[in-house]
Amino acid sequence: MKYKSSLFLLIFLSALFTSVRMAEPVSRMVPSLCKIGHPSDKKFEWECRQVKKGETLESIFGNRWIDVARFNRIDRRHAYPGTDLKVPLRFEDITDFTPMPKEYPPAEKDARFILVDLSEQFLGAYEYGRLVFSSPVATGEDGHETPAGIFRITAISRNHRSSKYFIENTAIPYPMNFGLRFFVSKGDVSYWIHGRDLPGYPASHGCLGLYDEPMQKKYYGYPKEPVLEDARILYEWIVGPRQDDGMFQVMKDSPSVEIVGKAP
Repeated sequence: MKYKSSLFLLIFLSALFTSVRMAEPVSRMVPSLCKIGHPSDKKFEWECRQVKKGETLESIFGNRWIDVARFNRIDRRHAYPGTDLKVPLRFEDITDFTPMPKEYPPAEKDARFILVDLSEQFLGAYEYGRLVFSSPVATGEDGHETPAGIFRITAISRNHRSSKYFIENTAIPYPMNFGLRFFVSKGDVSYWIHGRDLPGYPASHGCLGLYDEPMQKKYYGYPKEPVLEDARILYEWIVGPRQDDGMFQVMKDSPSVEIVGKAP
């Protein structure tokens, strides 16, 4: 009986430890964002700072949290305890941060043009060659690289869902809100620009992901008050005044998408 009691206690404590360990954000294996290099990093003086237990981007950086998030290409949900962040020595250096060129001559004749720099993990939206909007992106991870080249938006789908991937530990298809399809491979794999999580490093299966905090609140319960909606902003800029019922629509005479560089 004593042996059985000890065995039961050991199993109970083991299960308890495992459940606590899995629930603790700091246990997640994430790369240090300080070791992920972008060409524009060299333009600024910064230091590495680790997020501590109980801290958030807002509590650490106050009204500068959005600039720091953009600089690190990360969203609030992924600023876990233990996450290493690049923090500029002068916050004014990264006000409204973007590494995208203010003017892009190849797009001078285009009313709308999208430029994606994989090495910077950033997207720029241009009107007649002038930058009007930019956003951090999460591009394809190793083995699922985002293709480089010149493409065109061929379809839109405001309420798009993945037909292959699911929200972790659920049967819910992964939401790809504000979807803009830019490429279909010979193997019939579609590549989209859409809302998704931004962990600060290439993490998608080839698509281009932008901030979508309302989606994160709906499915993950965080952040409590969504602010960043870059996916929606870009989608509405592309779609314009056309009638949009939220369903899949083929798009003609659409903007070009140029993807350059190599992901870190």
